[in-house]
Amino acid sequence: MHSHQRDFSLNSRMLFLCAIATLIGLLSTAAAYALLNLINFFTNLFFFQTLSFAERSPAEHTMGVIVIALPIVGGLIAGLIARYGSDKVRGHGIPEALEAILFRKSQMSPKVAVLKPLTSGIVIGSGGPFGAEGPIIMTGGAIGSLIAQNFSVSSAERKTLLVAGATAGMTAVFGTPIAAVLLAVELLLFEWRPRSLIPVIIACAVAGFARPLLMGAGPLFPMHTEVAGWQAFFVCVVAGLLSGMLSAAMSSALYKVEDLFSKLPIHWMWWPAMGAIAVGVGGYFQPRALGVGYDVIADLLNNQIAVSIALSLLLVKATIWVIALGSGTSGGVLAPLLMLGAGLGVVIASIVPGTDPALWPLVCMAAVLAGVLGAPLTAAIFALGLTGDFNALLPLLLATGVSYGFTVLVMPRSIMTEKIARRGLHIYREYSVDPQERSFIDSVMSTDVMTVAAAASLAEIKNAFFGLTQRHRSFPVVNEKSMLIGMLDRETLEYGLQTLGGQGSIAALFENGKPIMCLQTESCQVVGRRMAVEKLERLPVVADRHSMRLIGIVSRSDLVKPSHQVFHEEHVRERLFNR
Repeated sequence: MHSHQRDFSLNSRMLFLCAIATLIGLLSTAAAYALLNLINFFTNLFFFQTLSFAERSPAEHTMGVIVIALPIVGGLIAGLIARYGSDKVRGHGIPEALEAILFRKSQMSPKVAVLKPLTSGIVIGSGGPFGAEGPIIMTGGAIGSLIAQNFSVSSAERKTLLVAGATAGMTAVFGTPIAAVLLAVELLLFEWRPRSLIPVIIACAVAGFARPLLMGAGPLFPMHTEVAGWQAFFVCVVAGLLSGMLSAAMSSALYKVEDLFSKLPIHWMWWPAMGAIAVGVGGYFQPRALGVGYDVIADLLNNQIAVSIALSLLLVKATIWVIALGSGTSGGVLAPLLMLGAGLGVVIASIVPGTDPALWPLVCMAAVLAGVLGAPLTAAIFALGLTGDFNALLPLLLATGVSYGFTVLVMPRSIMTEKIARRGLHIYREYSVDPQERSFIDSVMSTDVMTVAAAASLAEIKNAFFGLTQRHRSFPVVNEKSMLIGMLDRETLEYGLQTLGGQGSIAALFENGKPIMCLQTESCQVVGRRMAVEKLERLPVVADRHSMRLIGIVSRSDLVKPSHQVFHEEHVRERLFNR
């Protein structure tokens, strides 16, 4: 048994990150509470002309045709904030968080933490057909990033705390901590390591325990369906395919609308107000299409809306959502997608006999979310957390998997990554264990090493090692006790010949230097990074840092040996029977 071969890398700073994540979980919960109250405040201000934080639906207004102007006013304010405050408040939040994580060292500004929830509150409160999840993911992420920037942490650790804040905020809004952790795994972290996963779990758990103190406990849409029979298998497959098609259609439509806005000969500051014209008109004819629409989702899940009315409502919701979000305003995508998916499920329930009609709005709601996010486990568990309906778990899993598979096959990018790709930044969302990370130097190094004696003269070594028969670019230099004192290459040798002369000893070249080396217990990945940073092609291997006894040599070509097996596993097709 080799003590250096562990299941997980040892990272003692994980406890430090967990302590900070606890604070971030509390602050993100407070931010979620503030965001929801901002939405309520501006809803009351715009639609009912009262100063109140009471939760009311915009559909209850009595303003008549004047309601068309309200989203336009909200869009105009959002455009002004984006131009003169921070353009990072534009969009639905998750792509911006991904960009910060992957391309900006997880650094976010204080402006985003303040302006994002304010802008979203104004937009949604004035009738914008969005959810609160995107803004709170961005706001919670900004809180985590800002706190991390007050400590001496690496970019990877700052990423962990950013994601901890984002997922804690999602937990506080929806009461779905497990789904929030899965969102981190499937969409935000781009790794599966204890040093990142455990702080995220801590932050989400803290938010989950703190949420009832501010926003009440229990599922957001409690329901209970019957256990699905075997015939539901085929309906789940069809529902998954239809949901995948809807996901692809909505994603494509969104970016086509965004392209149309980008061709307008006016500054982007005015686009949200222009997009809000459609919101106002749509909201005038279908008032329940305005705002977050949690009440509509609940009615769809409980089959309290007729199919014809549901189709009309969802057509308006889809249209105004695509136009408004394509205009670059601020708001989340989850709640509108939940509504659209639930509406598809209502249609399926009306034509599928012999099954619980309440099951299909829930299944399609999750499946559409899986297709759009590219995160099937998050979508399935999210739907489960929203309803507490464990009888639906198997249908949820199948339908989300089918929808996810469909969108992976037909769409090169998801709604979350397309915007980033348009900025010239590519995100590759598949990840696996690096073969260099699970292989160690002792399995790839060479023990047959050509060494240079430290006591030898420069002229002697030049003729023996750097002549026409030179085999390597550099050679380890050892003393009489096989202790490594440095690596000799032609450039160092020529410098020695010019300064010390041909009779000078090799040892004189390394009197004040500390050799760069590696241990046989280090992973190929760690050593490969060291060689890249130091711009080396060969690295000596020593028994330990104290004795510095040379035991081998590792080259760049040695480090790719673990990839040979992976290549074989991925590309060589074999039939093991009938040989």
